[in-house]
Amino acid sequence: MSKDRYKVVGQRLASKFNKIWVLAEILLFVLIGVEVNIYLTLESGLLGLTLIFLGLLARSIGVLISVHGTHLNWKERFFSVIAYTPKATVQASIGAVPLAAGVESGELFLAIAVLSIVITAPLGAVGIKFAGENWLEKEMK
Repeated sequence: MSKDRYKVVGQRLASKFNKIWVLAEILLFVLIGVEVNIYLTLESGLLGLTLIFLGLLARSIGVLISVHGTHLNWKERFFSVIAYTPKATVQASIGAVPLAAGVESGELFLAIAVLSIVITAPLGAVGIKFAGENWLEKEMK
């Protein structure tokens, strides 16, 4: 096969996997939604928020360390931090593991994972849109 043929086959496979992934994400979030105790999520309150923001702070420091010494300017470096803010699929998939494993506080783990999704997904989406439009596109022109 020629390189062009491999490229076409690869694009078709990627397209099919993307369609499967959309269905898998819907199924994942529906199943998590059925299991989560929304009252416990709200009760986790300050503890949950503190844990989430400490995690985001640690992740942000890790991203900045990762991009240190690269050719990225400060706007691109901070955009990288913002791009790593939203959490959803991973939290949804692993948030229920302690509950399924029978861990005593498994329901609390899942509640905080859901709280993390509710906070970081919109925060990250707004941050990516704003920073992308105001920082990155200006650099590309």
